[in-house]
Amino acid sequence: MKGFLDYLPGNSVFHKMHPLSKMFVSLLICASAFCSSNFIYLAGIILFNILLGAIGNGKPGCGLFSRTMGLVKGLVKMSIFLFILQILVIRTGNIVVPLGKNFGFTDVAIKNGLLLVLRLTGATLPLSILISVTNLNDLSNTMVKNLGVPYKYAFTLTSAIRFIPVFSIEMSNIIDSQKARGIDFEIKNPFKKLSMILPLCFPLLISSVRKIEATATAAELRGFYLRTRQSCSKEYRLHLSDAVFILIGFAVLAGGIFL
Repeated sequence: MKGFLDYLPGNSVFHKMHPLSKMFVSLLICASAFCSSNFIYLAGIILFNILLGAIGNGKPGCGLFSRTMGLVKGLVKMSIFLFILQILVIRTGNIVVPLGKNFGFTDVAIKNGLLLVLRLTGATLPLSILISVTNLNDLSNTMVKNLGVPYKYAFTLTSAIRFIPVFSIEMSNIIDSQKARGIDFEIKNPFKKLSMILPLCFPLLISSVRKIEATATAAELRGFYLRTRQSCSKEYRLHLSDAVFILIGFAVLAGGIFL
């Protein structure tokens, strides 16, 4: 999921919408995933998120749909691990899959495991999808201009989002440099692979501190402390598509609460 939060420029209906409406609807969808315990409804939320990725892809495609499917594949791999962990740890309930005299998978463990992975996938996808079609500069400007958030807090939020793909790319470059030195990371033992990757966090930390210091210096030179609500000259208007999208978000949340 390399660069899964990078902005994807395009001309789809989501690209033209107000940045705050996209963030608000993504939060509504995330909340609906945690409000419902219905497996079919949670699976429907995941399919709805995939549909959002297809709509936001636009013509010609900006790559959002392929990124969405990559996120789904990555979340499926993580979900398998979490599901196995749940069914091994939870011992309450009736044993439905016996594996020994006093051990087996219980109905409560299987139900909680499925609920966890479906909620995790349904709540993670919308924010990742809609951030991909939102310019972070527009997001920080609207937070300052429309919500009255102090610029330093809006800048901190958008910088944290912006640095996630930067750190991911930096880590990939470090791993590639180690592969060029003859270190093989393609091993099946997850514990051995983890022990090989952990020492690489130190050079990542050092390079991250340098990037943060350089970013802070650049922000100060551009008048970071002088930015106010009046500094944003660009106008962001709500359109009919924003109202329709917000109504859909409330409908999804209401469905989750009702079910």
